[in-house]
Amino acid sequence: MDACAAGDDYPSRPVRMIVPYAPGGGSDITARAVAQKLGAALGQTFVIDNRPGASSIIGTELVARATPDGYTMIVADPAITINTVAYAKPRFDAQKDFAPVGLFAMSPQVLCANPSFSPDIKQLLGMPKAQSEKVTLGTTGQGPYMTYEWLRTKTGLTLNEVPYKGAAPALTDMMAGQIALLMNPLAAVLTQLKAGKIKGLAIATAGRHARAPEIPTFQESGVKDFVVTHWYGVLAPAGTPREITNKLNREIVAALAAADVRERFSALALDINPATVDEFRALIDAEMRRWKEVVAQTHIRLEQ
Repeated sequence: MDACAAGDDYPSRPVRMIVPYAPGGGSDITARAVAQKLGAALGQTFVIDNRPGASSIIGTELVARATPDGYTMIVADPAITINTVAYAKPRFDAQKDFAPVGLFAMSPQVLCANPSFSPDIKQLLGMPKAQSEKVTLGTTGQGPYMTYEWLRTKTGLTLNEVPYKGAAPALTDMMAGQIALLMNPLAAVLTQLKAGKIKGLAIATAGRHARAPEIPTFQESGVKDFVVTHWYGVLAPAGTPREITNKLNREIVAALAAADVRERFSALALDINPATVDEFRALIDAEMRRWKEVVAQTHIRLEQ
């Protein structure tokens, strides 16, 4: 069967979309919303398979080794690029081992604080190192951690970084005053921000975000070109026929245009960002360049 015929017949059986995290997070939420639409449009079930573990490496490696026929895909986020460049012996390569299929949404990284934390972002950035390194910062996963490291390379701001396995325990500790600051995607902290349980110090966007316009950008505070988004999208194993990835891409774009999907994502501060296969590839390439530079400047080496 040639590639065009494969694209015409696809899918002829259920498709597995692996989410390399536990249920309930941004990857899981976006995947389930899009999978439902894909199933209805293409007449096959798109099964969400949660495979958490090792900072998303377990599920991602499984897809990297899967048959490139369009029936096994990964719902990826920035960890796929960070894990490629930050490990001495990475188990996969985000550029070589995967074929971009479709981008779902993005949510900017935001630096939040316990309401009792008095410095604003300009005052925090101006603190002497001996003072700032006593301030605790929670990070949840590779994206928030590398966002902090990039901020440190650009500004010299050195904090006492405390890693967490998820946003929920980090938020609980920050609201209880156990940590002062938290770096996380806006989508993960919006509810607490709106309730006044935490406050936003700075957001990593070019302009203020419509869902949290009260939070100043890092750029307003003098950190130039500091834009970091936590993106969600789906990739297939390298070698998957382009006819299949293009077909899926068209249906993903249509799914994201649905009113119920747009409403749900907006309420969660997830910015819908449909992209072509080539545009998604360009995003991954740009992410790889940035994180490679941060790794080179900081000499970060993650251990498996």
